[in-house]
Amino acid sequence: MQTEARVGVVVEGGPRALNSQPKQHKSLQQQHQQSQIGTVSQLVAGGVAGALSKTCTAPLARLTILFQVQGMHSDVSTLSKASIWHEASRIIQEEGFRAFWKGNLVTIAHRLPYSSVNFYAYERYKQLLRMIPGLESNRENRGGDLFVQFVGGGLAGITAASATYPLDLVRTRLAAQTNVIYYRGISHALRTISREEGVFGLYKGLGATLLGVGPSIAISFSVYESLRSFWQSQRPHDPTVAVSLACGSLSGIASSTATFPLDLVRRRKQLEGAGGRARVYTTGLFGIFKHIIQTEGFRGLYRGIMPEYYKVVPGVGICFMTYETLKLLLADVTPKL
Repeated sequence: MQTEARVGVVVEGGPRALNSQPKQHKSLQQQHQQSQIGTVSQLVAGGVAGALSKTCTAPLARLTILFQVQGMHSDVSTLSKASIWHEASRIIQEEGFRAFWKGNLVTIAHRLPYSSVNFYAYERYKQLLRMIPGLESNRENRGGDLFVQFVGGGLAGITAASATYPLDLVRTRLAAQTNVIYYRGISHALRTISREEGVFGLYKGLGATLLGVGPSIAISFSVYESLRSFWQSQRPHDPTVAVSLACGSLSGIASSTATFPLDLVRRRKQLEGAGGRARVYTTGLFGIFKHIIQTEGFRGLYRGIMPEYYKVVPGVGICFMTYETLKLLLADVTPKL
């Protein structure tokens, strides 16, 4: 879920242009390039980057979800035997190799608008925040820049998650299905949930989602931009793609580690009542945390963190790299849409 929305950070012309331009001129050129990337281009770049990233890492994403929800209907002895290899082998034997991408269509349907809104909102929130006296962007105001990136990223994540939440819930339920198929697709799942659980059933777990996605995106944005700025100041000639990939991966690890327990609770809330099953949790958010710790131990809050790490390193890196590349391509092809 962690994406990046910095626009106009690459100077055209490659290493020679970087060597021959003064720093002030490079800054002006960056600003000019940013102005040449229109709203539609930002939305397209963000949406495609998010969808491609999710498709590439779909198998690991499904493993993460299956591990996260195991504690809802499994005993402790079963949980102790769980492993990534064992679960992956079970999926191949019982459901087939294509099952690793179960729910990926709805993931793309969710990720396209989610990433588009997230990237676009991040730029708009940064502009609004920098209108506040003392938060203007300049070389001496790194603290102000970090605040803008952190708060802007958090607000963008909350905005995008709220706008596309029903698709996220449907994606979780489709991915969590194993041998018994209760939901036959996106539209069937939306209709079934609305009929059996009410319209508000499409928003189960939204509270935990917003509590997690705000800090998650905020950490991802601020860590990425801070690492990227430091890297470019120390090694300005390194390829942009490599920088984006490395910094994006590290920012994904940081945000996932910090917010994984909330993501786990979110998934379990999304599956409450799925397929006609009885409710497992009858308390609020903090009650669910307490229940998980009592029944599964503190480690239960991080159930599935390893496939999440394996997913987030290439996933966030691919997303950043694709977004930066598409920005340049769209800036050249369609300067202002």
